Amino acid sequence: MSPLTSFTQRSTPHALALFRIVIGLLFACHGASSLFGVLGGAMGQGGTVPTGSWPGWYAAVIQLAGGLLVMLGLGTRAAAFISSGSMAYAYFSAHQGSALWPIQNGGEASAMYCWAFLLLFFTGPGSWALDRVFFDRGQEAALTAQREPSSV
Repeated sequence: MSPLTSFTQRSTPHALALFRIVIGLLFACHGASSLFGVLGGAMGQGGTVPTGSWPGWYAAVIQLAGGLLVMLGLGTRAAAFISSGSMAYAYFSAHQGSALWPIQNGGEASAMYCWAFLLLFFTGPGSWALDRVFFDRGQEAALTAQREPSSV
């Protein structure tokens, strides 16, 4: 095995974690801007989306909650699946009708987020995820219990 291959194999879980953290943070910022008017506000206009409005407010809630969960690595696969679906919906309902290609219809961000979250759904969170803190210990205990002979 070459040194480069060895390095990339060892680094993959960490690179995946960095990818997850950045994507989650950016997505959460997008939701926060729409919900709270921060970071330029909804669509860069300084305002917020009306509470309960379809689909903007619900999309912003998914963006904020999904982004935070993905960033923290907590329920990553479920949050990534829902976030990916919301971005697919956004792309096909708001962008695809005006032109075929995302560069032409303004849907590049929706398309990129959709595919990035779909990747995280299939790969999982990588290292540095809270899922590992809360769930790996239980899995280790279950594996240990399976290996030990029963006292009954």
